[in-house]
Amino acid sequence: MALKPNILLINCDDMGYGDLGCYGSPVNRSPHVDALAQNGVLFTDFYAPSPVCSPSRGALMTGCYPNRIGFSSFEGKAVLMPGQGIGISHGEYTLPQALKSAGYATMLVGKWHCGDQPEFLPTRYGYDRYYGLPYSNDMGRQRRTWAPVEQVDRDFPPLPLLEGEEVIQQQPDQRGLIERYVEQCVRFIRESAQAGKPFYLNLAPLQVHLPLYAPERFVAESQNGDFGACVAAVDWALAALEAELKQLGLHDNTLIVFTSDNGSRADHGASNGPLRGAKCSTWEGGQRVPCIMSWPAAMPKGKVCGALSSHIDFLPTFAHLAGAALPTDRIIDGADLTEVLLRGGGEGRAEFRYYRFETLEAVRRGRYKLHLFKEDGPRRELYDLAADPGETTNLYAEKPGIVAELMRAVNDARQDLGCAGAGVTGQGNRQPGRVPHPKKLTGNFDPDHPYIIALYDKEEDF
Repeated sequence: MALKPNILLINCDDMGYGDLGCYGSPVNRSPHVDALAQNGVLFTDFYAPSPVCSPSRGALMTGCYPNRIGFSSFEGKAVLMPGQGIGISHGEYTLPQALKSAGYATMLVGKWHCGDQPEFLPTRYGYDRYYGLPYSNDMGRQRRTWAPVEQVDRDFPPLPLLEGEEVIQQQPDQRGLIERYVEQCVRFIRESAQAGKPFYLNLAPLQVHLPLYAPERFVAESQNGDFGACVAAVDWALAALEAELKQLGLHDNTLIVFTSDNGSRADHGASNGPLRGAKCSTWEGGQRVPCIMSWPAAMPKGKVCGALSSHIDFLPTFAHLAGAALPTDRIIDGADLTEVLLRGGGEGRAEFRYYRFETLEAVRRGRYKLHLFKEDGPRRELYDLAADPGETTNLYAEKPGIVAELMRAVNDARQDLGCAGAGVTGQGNRQPGRVPHPKKLTGNFDPDHPYIIALYDKEEDF
């Protein structure tokens, strides 16, 4: 039976496992996220589909591993760059399309990063409305001492802010974008309520991706520099939206999900807590991320859930809650976690595959994770993540039976999605979308254009 909750998904950028108070941060203030956990379910073993953003966000949209949809890499790049002619194939079935088919109003506010050509913008994939940055906030004009100005301007044109499919501003002041995003969210929630429609709202703030920009109030209050200010800014956004939902009488029947697209860089004030590794790696710190869910009308309160789960599970789970049917003519990798949500516990998905580019680097089943490759070559490492989440004690030689069981899962994954490191071509991969003659959304820097910030002043990027 369809329950049709409103769904508010807040998907942060590069927020690590140790960056929130409820996950153990002693330096970042996140009282409203912490309260969300106290009033809902905190997931301890939740994974981003990739250790970098474009593959992760494409996977969330489609319920598929990035390799499945041709999003493992982009003409040799780890993420999509401005003006690339690649995006999600229009043959894929997306999360907003599923919810739209069930009568939901849909909107994305914030970062997209699944293709910046007109054919690949959010409004082509089931979002009624879009407002935000089409890619990362470090892909505009900012100080970069590692390259000549001419190269920087060629590769990183003025940062575009979009409404729908139209650039409405170039080089916006990033410190104020979180407030502008919340305003857009509030308008959408009110309009959906007035229309009597359930809504799906995906808020994807630029925080805490480098460069670190937040309103001055949060910078002044922070105990952890600009990074702590960015965490506080997102925490405020959650508080503002919850206040709006309560005022409209929508809070009880709204599923709120707070998560991150991949692990943190573990520098500039960021932390992955007890986990090994960081963004760009398939160690736990690169892909195990915060995830908190609260739905007062249906979910338990104050639960800690160890179910193995991932962003790719959102599509089948949210579709089930909304009463939307999924296509049967293609593989969708996500698992339906409805019972996990309603009970606040359970096993979750059976396994998780850790891909970096086209190479399967690790597989997890239950409590055990087997590593096969890293950037420096083959690995033979087995970890008990329940006892050793920091991946410090290699059990490969001690547990040959577990290794053999996981190798069966590895071979299945290789036959399905391939593995460049092992020289195997997968049989279940699909192609991304492509367009000829792509163009950047904004042209070259124009010294006569009235940019409010012509050149961002921080050199941090990626």
